[in-house]
Amino acid sequence: MKLTPKSATLLVLAVLVALSPLFFPSGYYYRVGALIFVNGIAVTGIVILTGWAGQISLGHAGFAGIGAYACALAPAHWSLHPALAVVLGAAISALLAWLVGRPILRLRGYYLGVATLGFGILVSMVLNNERDLTRGPDGIEVPELGLRALLKGWGLDLSNGQFWYFFCGLCLIAGAWLALNLYNSPTGRALRALHGSEVAARTVGVDLARMKLQAFMISAVYASVSGSLLALQNKFITPDVAGFMHSIEMVTMAVLGGVGSVLGAIFGAGALTLLPQALTVFAEYEQMVLGLVMMLVMIFLREGLLPSILRKLRGRGE
Repeated sequence: MKLTPKSATLLVLAVLVALSPLFFPSGYYYRVGALIFVNGIAVTGIVILTGWAGQISLGHAGFAGIGAYACALAPAHWSLHPALAVVLGAAISALLAWLVGRPILRLRGYYLGVATLGFGILVSMVLNNERDLTRGPDGIEVPELGLRALLKGWGLDLSNGQFWYFFCGLCLIAGAWLALNLYNSPTGRALRALHGSEVAARTVGVDLARMKLQAFMISAVYASVSGSLLALQNKFITPDVAGFMHSIEMVTMAVLGGVGSVLGAIFGAGALTLLPQALTVFAEYEQMVLGLVMMLVMIFLREGLLPSILRKLRGRGE
């Protein structure tokens, strides 16, 4: 039986999540793996927005910050279960994406990028300056997920890196499954038509404003969930999660791996998360080497790492 691209992507992700721990030299790498999965969820949203709909956002970390701080503030102030706080953060992010997206998605190109950048900076400023609520740059503690009794019954420990590795891995697979279903849906085809040519898409009846807004809202939910998982895993969060550099990291991960491909973007998230770990031997030159690697990839592998590698392999096979 021939695998469809959707099935192949999900199978690859499931195999990677299941088998990668066999090669971990220490328990620390469970935390690194969980971070890769959290970043993978965020960049999956970037694929939907940028890779398929052709819209760029430089402020997506703002939605990650909303999801993260929802998990910190909602249980403390409203006694909301942390799992429900994840849903609340996603709902708030979707609502803000709708409110913000309606005016700014009328813009194009770098105008749109600057507008979304302004949104991200605004969220970061609020989290930094509202000290009475968020404790500002010092950060704030995040309560546990609230599954300790259940997990102990299964012989699991919530503070164990293994739990967060597999939990975040399952969340990533679920997020990829939803994104791939969207890709093959009428909405997904409309988004790709929009990316190809707005004029042609409008000619065949695509509602450009509605499609752009839907993509922006969906990607905001992905970013929010990634921020929530990061906060719950670390049990502590700072405004850096909503910072400009985090937004740039999201976009860079997606572009590095292949912004048009869910698996490629997740591959980019893994590469950019692991690369600083591998470059620690260079100490003071770590950032320079990292930048050089990224420049070379963009020059010689313009489609992204994974699509370019697969294309070269198919070429050799023929």
